[in-house]
Amino acid sequence: MIEARRLHILRAVADHRTVTAAAAALYLTPSAVSQQLAALEQETGHRLVERGAKGVRLTPAGEILLSHTNAVLAQLERAEAELAAYDSGEAGTVTVAAFATGINLVVAPALSRLALSAPGIRLRVRDAEGDASLPMLLDRQVDVAVAVEYRGAPPADDPRLTHLPLYAEPFDAVVPVAHRLAGADEVPLAELAKDPWIGPYPGNPCHDVVVLACEHAGFQPRLEHSSDDFRAVVSLAAADAGVALVPRSALHGTDLTGVVVRPVDGAAPTRRVFAAVRRGAEEHPLIRPVLDALGEAARS
Repeated sequence: MIEARRLHILRAVADHRTVTAAAAALYLTPSAVSQQLAALEQETGHRLVERGAKGVRLTPAGEILLSHTNAVLAQLERAEAELAAYDSGEAGTVTVAAFATGINLVVAPALSRLALSAPGIRLRVRDAEGDASLPMLLDRQVDVAVAVEYRGAPPADDPRLTHLPLYAEPFDAVVPVAHRLAGADEVPLAELAKDPWIGPYPGNPCHDVVVLACEHAGFQPRLEHSSDDFRAVVSLAAADAGVALVPRSALHGTDLTGVVVRPVDGAAPTRRVFAAVRRGAEEHPLIRPVLDALGEAARS
């Protein structure tokens, strides 16, 4: 008989690629993870992982078991949801991880809506960049992730997750008031090829959007300054340190003194935001109202 908790460990090792990282995510010791993997191999009668200089990878048998693991764990999530529904599930805590602008745009409004429509549900919010919330969700540190599409992100049909699209927003060009394109109605990105740039750090999904947009315009941006705080990005642009692309919602409430904000000429780079839960949990009586409230907040 295969124990479900060992399947959680197998998936964590597959996700994180090292026993040490998987152990940290699961709040276990590396030796405990190794012991559970060994027990799982004994239960299945197959070698499931191979250790190398670059970490751990699954054997072909391990990959087969992982494909079933995703289905089994999703079904367990559904079982928990139905049991919670049986017990009414009208009160409890749901933990949501979201990036700062997502908190402002949809999470905080959803919290206000839930206070009226489902007062028994308490939201606990965790600030996490768009690429950090999905690993937190898969590691069961949070119940809902508000995330951004990015290179390397789990796709919408990932068997571990259920996606709910929330909103998409364009990036606008931010240039100093004295910039040669400050008077333009729209800013062609190719015209900024020789400028110094200000942008998020690599790893931040918005960094990927900026770099890809510039690549499509025919150049690699020369990133002179880096910050994941768009207020800091705008302040640096106001100080004539460079130019930037900033999500439109991140400009709301930001001091724009010293800069000019213009739409991008042509197809604007876009940030696509979605909510995600572990597959099978989408109908949990605590999580469903949260997803509905997030969707309503996004539509309004």
